Amino acid sequence: MAEEKESQDRIYEAIETAKATGKLKKGTNEVTKAIERGDAKLVIAAKDVSPPEITMHLPLLCEEKGIPFVNVASKEELGAAAGIDKPTSSVAIVQEGEAKNLIKDIIADLKKE
Repeated sequence: MAEEKESQDRIYEAIETAKATGKLKKGTNEVTKAIERGDAKLVIAAKDVSPPEITMHLPLLCEEKGIPFVNVASKEELGAAAGIDKPTSSVAIVQEGEAKNLIKDIIADLKKE
């Protein structure tokens, strides 16, 4: 459990860094477009989205396009990390900025699982 919390924190940190120095897409519609265009470097979706159908297509789309996908526990924390006042169901990192190495580490961890 502690390991999962640590990886979640790294994901939020990558989002915050990319927000400050790169570019994000927020919300399922924007994220879906970024995946379809092949612009997304990493896609993050919240597990607590209701109904789950809102983000259900994202992992499949990402797999199809070869884009790394990861879940986080909370849409509130995801929204906060993305720098918005409202919860968000999903975020795509489009330009990594200074989060490039963090994202590489997250992707490497995903490949281990």
